[in-house]
Amino acid sequence: MTNNKIALLSLAVLSLSSNLGNAFVTPSSSSAQRTAAAPATSTSSLKASTLDPVTYLRTEWVSAALVTNQTPRSADKVLQLGAQDGRIVNFVPRTVREIITSACSTDGLDVSTERQLNQQASRRNSGVDIKFSNQRADDLTDIPSSTIDVVVSMQSAAKMAENGLDWKKSVREAGRVLKPGGRFLFVESVEVGNESYLDYVVGLSEFSSENKSGGAEGVISAMDNAEEEGEDGEEEEEDAKSPIFEEVGYDQVDMVLMPHIAGVAIKAEDADLSKAQKIEKKQQEESDRLAEISLNAFERGSKKRRRKKKKSKGMGMDDDM
Repeated sequence: MTNNKIALLSLAVLSLSSNLGNAFVTPSSSSAQRTAAAPATSTSSLKASTLDPVTYLRTEWVSAALVTNQTPRSADKVLQLGAQDGRIVNFVPRTVREIITSACSTDGLDVSTERQLNQQASRRNSGVDIKFSNQRADDLTDIPSSTIDVVVSMQSAAKMAENGLDWKKSVREAGRVLKPGGRFLFVESVEVGNESYLDYVVGLSEFSSENKSGGAEGVISAMDNAEEEGEDGEEEEEDAKSPIFEEVGYDQVDMVLMPHIAGVAIKAEDADLSKAQKIEKKQQEESDRLAEISLNAFERGSKKRRRKKKKSKGMGMDDDM
């Protein structure tokens, strides 16, 4: 993975300063939907948030632009880690068919969150189906592996830590449920419980040694923590070292009082394969490569022989004349 590719992905994540107005338009922006109840979700969310108003509003816009722009139009299922309000309904493209919730506490979703999700779904009228689940964000028991197109985490890690949940495990769970090539979108505090959120995500990627913001020590520390939490000894250690994400693009959220980071992590195509399956895949790829080289060489030789034969035939005709 080159730094250029990372930089390009970072720019794609947050081209906010110049394009924010075009990146996301809420349903309440249209004159037909400007009702007195329109700002209720934003207001209630702000009251429930522990962020200052400046940081909250800025991360709100960043989250909107990130989810809207970085959710592929081919995505059908979106999972939210630690749902706390109804914002996700307005943020995802209208092409999304299903939104699945998870809770950032052991008590499951609260009544207010369910109400806001229903209100926003009704107001937007995009046909999206909301699947309410009280599963913990760090234990997605309702979701089979490799079945989700996009996982979103918006200012939920700190809330998980506050409620006794393991935010790091929630990141690994996001990687588990994502389809190969699926996207993990996050807007989170730079540090959660004195640990770097970005370092942990990058530490689960293929280019952890190229981490640009937290250094190698932070990445190694994050991966060591992941290994210590395993219950299967060497097997868990192998899983921790196996990269979940193949690309991570990120950028700092500017104009905030509390530092936040926003980014996109793409699940590796072979993340779900065992070590033996990965070796077999590499061997097959090498075999295919050699076969293609042989075929190309044969085709070049055939063309050369045809040209030589044609030239010889032409010379023979000249001799006859």
